[in-house]
Amino acid sequence: MASALANDGPPKYERASPPSAISEVEPRIRALLTAYPRMPATVLAERVGWTGSISWFRERVRAIRPEYLPADPVDRLEHPPGRAMQCDLWFPAPKIPVGFGQEAMLPVLVMVAAFSRFIAAVMLPSRQTMDLVAGMWQLLSQNFTAAPHELWWDNEAGIGRRGRLTEPVTALMGTLGSRLVQLKPYDPESKGMVERANRYLETSFLSGRSFASPADFNDQLAQWLPVANARRVRVLDGRPIDFLDADRAQMLPLPPVAPTVETVTSVRLGRDYYVRVAGNDYSVDPTAIGQLVEVHTTLTAVTVRRAGRLLAAHDRCWATRQTLTDPTHVATASALRHQFQTGSPPAPGDQLVRDLADYDRAFGVDFTTAAVTSDGEVA
Repeated sequence: MASALANDGPPKYERASPPSAISEVEPRIRALLTAYPRMPATVLAERVGWTGSISWFRERVRAIRPEYLPADPVDRLEHPPGRAMQCDLWFPAPKIPVGFGQEAMLPVLVMVAAFSRFIAAVMLPSRQTMDLVAGMWQLLSQNFTAAPHELWWDNEAGIGRRGRLTEPVTALMGTLGSRLVQLKPYDPESKGMVERANRYLETSFLSGRSFASPADFNDQLAQWLPVANARRVRVLDGRPIDFLDADRAQMLPLPPVAPTVETVTSVRLGRDYYVRVAGNDYSVDPTAIGQLVEVHTTLTAVTVRRAGRLLAAHDRCWATRQTLTDPTHVATASALRHQFQTGSPPAPGDQLVRDLADYDRAFGVDFTTAAVTSDGEVA
């Protein structure tokens, strides 16, 4: 009783843990981590002669490695209104039907205003440069109706690499008057707002939904985003939609002339009157065979023109290895092919008939004969 009263707490049975195999080699592990903090667990196991379970060894190394890694602190950034907007590509896990029995995992461009935390997003057909440029302009012009002073991106190949932006992105920034900031590789904390928005989309929007097409995905996303932007954010102590006006007031106005956000290529139309865009073939009016035509590609359409004349207009196909044909182009090609095979019909009134006597006179020959009577006299 006296011993129990002397203790600070109730009696508790304590058993000394027996030494384990990992405890015996842990001093050698720590010595190696002191010299080589990032040495892989498999190499550590080989160096210390570990013969037990590798998963148990990895778990122990994972627990003690942070003690030897160099400190890499991050700061909490303050974003004034209108200054920055964070951008990223989110790839939803379920594949989306894109037609012709195909499914694809398509990128979703997510943009978050750093001050108001306002989210805008749209699914794109690809992560190519012009699709990214078109997606950025669509969200800026329709959702934000203004442009921030800075757009923050990671090292996405379609944006630029090694500190050098692609030409279309440079042209877009010049038109907007904004600056694009590419963050350091492997530094997701620098754009943590858009990373959290991606996780929010993954858990709150994607769960329990199915999509019939990319257009259906964008329609459902457009209906859900106002709900997301009306939620209460702890750090704001308010809703993003309520802070958007103050954010937009400090942004740059949109340019009076829209930037170029479509891909334009020139190609000479061959006998096979199709042009190829992103792995798909689109028919063109065959009357332009042999001529240079301009192929205009946007997020939703593919058009072909020649000197301002529209030669083809197709909805952009998000599948691959498909042939898109306009029936009028097939009919025109059939008529041109028949005309080529039969030859051009003679024009009426243009048939020249020469008198055969002209050849006789040209060669000085006279084949005219007089009739002879029975008595030998010429009649």
